[in-house]
Amino acid sequence: MRTTNRYSRLEALGAHIPAATLTTRELTGRTDNLSGVDVERITGVVERRVCDPDPAAGEDSFAMALSAARDCLAASRYEAADLDIVISASITRFKDGGRFYFEPSFAASLSRELGSRSAIHFDVSNACAGMLTGVYVLDRMIRSGAVRNGMVVSGEQATRVADTAARELTGSYDPQFASLSVGDSAAAVIMDRSTDEADRIHYIDLMTCSEYSHLCMGMPSDHTQGIALYTDNKKMHNKERLALWPSFHGDLLAKAGRDFASEEFDYIIQHQVGTRFIEYVNQMGEAAFGTPMPTSLAVVERFGNTATTSHFLTLREHLAAGTAERGSTFLLVPAASGVVTGALSATITNLGV
Repeated sequence: MRTTNRYSRLEALGAHIPAATLTTRELTGRTDNLSGVDVERITGVVERRVCDPDPAAGEDSFAMALSAARDCLAASRYEAADLDIVISASITRFKDGGRFYFEPSFAASLSRELGSRSAIHFDVSNACAGMLTGVYVLDRMIRSGAVRNGMVVSGEQATRVADTAARELTGSYDPQFASLSVGDSAAAVIMDRSTDEADRIHYIDLMTCSEYSHLCMGMPSDHTQGIALYTDNKKMHNKERLALWPSFHGDLLAKAGRDFASEEFDYIIQHQVGTRFIEYVNQMGEAAFGTPMPTSLAVVERFGNTATTSHFLTLREHLAAGTAERGSTFLLVPAASGVVTGALSATITNLGV
């Protein structure tokens, strides 16, 4: 687990959080098919941030990602021209008045706008594990010596699927029900080489279980114009699926002759699906590892499920508020369509936010 001589660290963290809020009660008030269903209680999401719908405001996936990247650079010791690589991880790629882009890549456009003209750039796509996948790739590149530093960035205009769900869903068992929990945001993180155990990614590893990939699919709506998210919530969140993380993480640690308790994590950040989901996954971890879970950090009540950005938005909010102490060891656990699970272990002391 900690056998190489070269490590990476999280050097700076930035975000863009839209100013406008939309409560769950306001969102569900747009449909006539949820009478008597308390979506706020079920999901734990009280409100989320939403992009300004006015095209003139320029608050789309790309613009938010660019804003988060600049915020990250403002907290970093690096200038944009110093970056060796820029990796974009957005699922939603809205730009220029709502157009969905595949090419040119967001990473290429972001590099150009930031002034990182000599940086390697490419997009990754791995559902809600996108940013952690970018961090995984960049960690390996820094460890190998291929690059000295780099940025992973994502902007998510996820409430587009909430708008579609509000128009189309037929009840609480509709496959678009999970879309009512999402929110908009962007996040960016700069990484470089670690020279101190007090600032270090100890390990990051991911696993995809493709046999479950059909359980959560984002695509054009089957019924109206717009994009939609179709999720089989019952199968996606059953015990078999929730057990994937502790099983994978336990095996990962066992290969190094370690166990979960010996890692002495101070905090755990689960994917911000909902308050019940976070509670259930932590309970599964506690049962599997036979030890209490670290303090669980969340912001889902205020921001909803912000897709790829959720772990880093949670980390930033708690560090900025002082509700997570520096010098602590954090565990970030993805839970994404695919199905993707894994673990990132990092000690964070001097991260710029």
